[in-house]
Amino acid sequence: MKLFTAEQIKRWDAFTIQHQGISSLELMKRAATKCVNWLTEHGYTNYNFVIFCGKGNNGGDGLAIARLLAQQGENVEVYILEFGKKGSDDFQANLERLHDLPVTINYIQEGVSLPPIQPASVVIDALFGAGLNKPLEGLSQKLVYHINRSGSTIIAVDVPSGLFLSQSSKGNTIIEATFTLTFQTYKLGLLLAENASYLGLVQVLNIGLNIEFYEAEPTTFETIDFSLVSSLYKPRNRFSHKGTFGHALIIGGSFGKIGAVVLAATACARTGCGLTTTYMPSCGYTIMQTALPEAMALVDSEDRLISHIPTIDLSTFSAIGLGPGLGTAPATQHAVAALLQSISKPLVVDADGLNCLSLNKELLNQLPSYSILTPHPKEFDRLFGESPNEVERIQKAVQNAQALQVIIILKGHHTLIALPNGRAYFNMTGNAGMAKGGSGDVLTGIVTSLLAQSYSPETAALLGVHLHGAAGDHNAQNLTQETMIASDLIDSLSFAFRYLQKA
Repeated sequence: MKLFTAEQIKRWDAFTIQHQGISSLELMKRAATKCVNWLTEHGYTNYNFVIFCGKGNNGGDGLAIARLLAQQGENVEVYILEFGKKGSDDFQANLERLHDLPVTINYIQEGVSLPPIQPASVVIDALFGAGLNKPLEGLSQKLVYHINRSGSTIIAVDVPSGLFLSQSSKGNTIIEATFTLTFQTYKLGLLLAENASYLGLVQVLNIGLNIEFYEAEPTTFETIDFSLVSSLYKPRNRFSHKGTFGHALIIGGSFGKIGAVVLAATACARTGCGLTTTYMPSCGYTIMQTALPEAMALVDSEDRLISHIPTIDLSTFSAIGLGPGLGTAPATQHAVAALLQSISKPLVVDADGLNCLSLNKELLNQLPSYSILTPHPKEFDRLFGESPNEVERIQKAVQNAQALQVIIILKGHHTLIALPNGRAYFNMTGNAGMAKGGSGDVLTGIVTSLLAQSYSPETAALLGVHLHGAAGDHNAQNLTQETMIASDLIDSLSFAFRYLQKA
């Protein structure tokens, strides 16, 4: 699903109006009808609806919702934020239509007390929409504070008022919605962790905007959906053998952190790699042979850390994953530098592999093209510098993926996959139960396995992140977010693959 800017959405609306032969008022009614249908389907009937409207088209949506609810016999109060100027044409037209119905219409002005809101009411927020380009202040800001303190269920129309669509809203006064009913597609601002407390549950309502515009319009950001990943997945040929599915090498571990390599190697094997080999300090040999007998275990001459690259021929491996539990000892940093001089194939770099790079930033330029980096936000900041907000961090990921010609998997609730061609994808699977030690090691194993199986680096990243999240969602449903641990993700990969195979 493509993510569009406010300007693109405005043009999409206009394109739809022109090519479907409808008026803007009819499109607004279509959106309002979808909202009212959602309210009805989710049990929001026989409530007192308090609808707050600005005087733009988002306010027009609110007035159309008020009219449709009143026609269904619901009790509706409307409050219009008065700016001292006339509303948009569609706002005015919907206001005129509302005068014929038993709806109380009130105006909120400076110097007048804000209306009381009963906690049992359902508040519809239609104050400001996608076109907002400056933080709320004055009466608008006071009204949003007032609504947020009401204790009511708050349903935002398209976006919570005060939220910017495509730039950071950090520090803004924003409606704290229970639900956000957004139209046609997600927006960037609805996928950011820094906005989580304002969004509630986001519901995307299809209002029938023209598909030709969607397909032709270029955009930087998209979401990963089932149709995309199912098209990327390659079912196994029944005449295959273990050599068909590659040989992966997982390099990592240090004293006390051999478990990270076990998790990565186990995930690699479970994701379908034909052969999995691990390289680690010698203290990990017995642990690995016991925990994962399916893997081959090679060890460093040092007992507690990795001090040099393997003496074996690295070209025999289809893919290499570097970093789980690795540590950042000086000898290990030298080993990482030597490894980068020895390989030309893309590799997967995570955890302390990334930290070694951040301590020796000149090594970033030695990464083979299309290598896959998997940082969480703090690791990312150590690599590329701190960012004042999430939007700038995302932009920096897109820029560095292009500049270095690598793939950056910036981990988070909606993990971002930034590709070397300038495009970026947000993952829509996964949950907060995965925010535990070892989850990243599992992702490293999954992505390395897919890369070893001859999936392209882009596909390995997109498909791997989606599978990882789908396994986490299965665990959240069956184990709860609190009790699931990283090894449960590996156990649930079978569910994630069955889900893909239904396509």
